[in-house]
Amino acid sequence: MHPPFRLDRPHEILTPVVVASPHSGRHYPAAFLKATVLDERAIRSSEDAYMDVLVGAAPALGAPVIAAEYPRAWLDLNRSPEEMDPGVVEGVGRVVQTPRISSGLGVIPRVVANGRAIYRGKLARSEAEARIAEVWRPYHAALDGLMSDAQAAFGEAVLLDFHSMPHEALDSVARPGHRRPEVVLGDRFGASTAAEVLDALEDGFLSEGLCVIRNAPFAGAYVTQHYGRPARGRHAVQVEIDRSLYMNERLVRPNANFEAVKRLVTSVIDRVIVSRPGRVPLAAE
Repeated sequence: MHPPFRLDRPHEILTPVVVASPHSGRHYPAAFLKATVLDERAIRSSEDAYMDVLVGAAPALGAPVIAAEYPRAWLDLNRSPEEMDPGVVEGVGRVVQTPRISSGLGVIPRVVANGRAIYRGKLARSEAEARIAEVWRPYHAALDGLMSDAQAAFGEAVLLDFHSMPHEALDSVARPGHRRPEVVLGDRFGASTAAEVLDALEDGFLSEGLCVIRNAPFAGAYVTQHYGRPARGRHAVQVEIDRSLYMNERLVRPNANFEAVKRLVTSVIDRVIVSRPGRVPLAAE
């Protein structure tokens, strides 16, 4: 079986910061491509394409990077395994309807961008549970381990969960006469991280000339809710970047600005690393 995730560790971990890219996986199983009604380009429309590459310099700064290998359309790592959609998985009983399940974006998605259905019918419950067991649980076990290791070494853990968003995703918050936002920082309205972590991220993107907003329309989903426990020394922020800054969304290919955006993202990650106490491991103090 293809590995569930990729983990890039630095030669020496120098920071409590952990970087994740849960929606950039691009290993599409042949059976999945055969089962979907979508073509190869449409099925990638919900993928945070190349985000793992944009954050790929973090290990050189002393921070580990964990990135999905399987795509979001196949399994969503930013959902609870309990968010099973009866509209796409057979044998699911009554569930608490969340907005994500209702819109077809449970742990096994029913749709991709613009509400396009992925399958003709439903998946067997056993297939859905196998995806969770073989990919979801190993990914989160590894991520939880990285957070625990960071907290043990530095007294805290800071998760930067990187995503990308379609350019039109911000149509609802764009205001006439104001610059269109390019980055959304989600901390569940202050519940998932200390204010200074969010401030460092925002200052980093602002210093690079980007327009930043907070928590609208993305405040963070399962990952920030589950891992963000600032009172316990665990912080988590969902970082959404406009895809059109670095890629051709229609062709799902990097554009001419890709390397510049990668340098920008690297600079922002470094700014957060520098802002956190504990750059020197506790064992060395």
